[in-house]
Amino acid sequence: MTAQATVEASGTARSRTPKISYGGQAVLEGVMMRGRTFMAVAVRAPDTTIKVQSRPLPRHLYGGIIQKIPLVRGMTMLWDALGLGMQALMYSADIQMTGEVEADAVGDGSAVDEPASLSKPLAWTTVVIALIFGVGIFFVTPLAVVGVAEHVLGGASTFWSNLAEGLIRLGLLVGYVALIGTMPDVKRIYAYHGAEHMTIHAWEHNDPLDPAHVGRYPPAHPRCGTAFLLEVVAISIVLFALLGTPDWWLRVLSRVLLIPVIAGIAYELLRLGGRFPDSAFMKVIVAPGLLLQALTTRYPDESQMEVAIASMNELLDREGDTRPPS
Repeated sequence: MTAQATVEASGTARSRTPKISYGGQAVLEGVMMRGRTFMAVAVRAPDTTIKVQSRPLPRHLYGGIIQKIPLVRGMTMLWDALGLGMQALMYSADIQMTGEVEADAVGDGSAVDEPASLSKPLAWTTVVIALIFGVGIFFVTPLAVVGVAEHVLGGASTFWSNLAEGLIRLGLLVGYVALIGTMPDVKRIYAYHGAEHMTIHAWEHNDPLDPAHVGRYPPAHPRCGTAFLLEVVAISIVLFALLGTPDWWLRVLSRVLLIPVIAGIAYELLRLGGRFPDSAFMKVIVAPGLLLQALTTRYPDESQMEVAIASMNELLDREGDTRPPS
């Protein structure tokens, strides 16, 4: 899983009352932070310097009427993961590729005329293919397995069919993030994921943004994108159960068409978690997401914290927000 995360600022007994909901995502050797009107990306280049880039967000998604419509505003979560996430990932890949090209040039004595760059059409084609693949694996495959089981066993109740489908979907999600987490490159991305969360924790609690203070916080955050995915699985079980067990092709169609609805409901739960962080009910809701983040985050080293802090500082400057005192 791309260590994508949307983390909304929450109020606690010792934290500020945030004006902006900050989110983020880990990329190749870097961190993307997203605010209300800007996004920022900081990447550790092969020469160990930190490269930072920022740009305004699409106003029609983040500043328009969409943000005022419950359920519909949850679509920004999908754009965070796909649109902003791909832009940040391409930038981070460009930085790493540029370093490789420069190293090769030094070796053969040739000059480097321009940075290496990923083909944007190819990158977005990859996103579309990955999206189709993801929907097929995590939404259609569990239904297909249940459909085969129903045919072999002679049918099952609506409750048990949908419960089995949801458990298979959950197993695929957990298995996937656990499996790719064994890869060295993904382990580093998971560490940057943890650095992103820890930096936002520090900002929420009005602590200085430096490794000494950021390092005090846990790498898990209750409003992480991992928690969002887990909520999607749980909500899908309830919502699909309400639809019963119609013809198989209608069930497949419903799984695809209701993804935005499920994402919208999950997003509203995240917002409630931000508004009522001390609620016992919300703590129960977010607890499984925190548990799952044991697979998708790692405790970062100081250099990785520095990258996340650089991204956050750039975003705070662009948003015109006040930094915590150093």
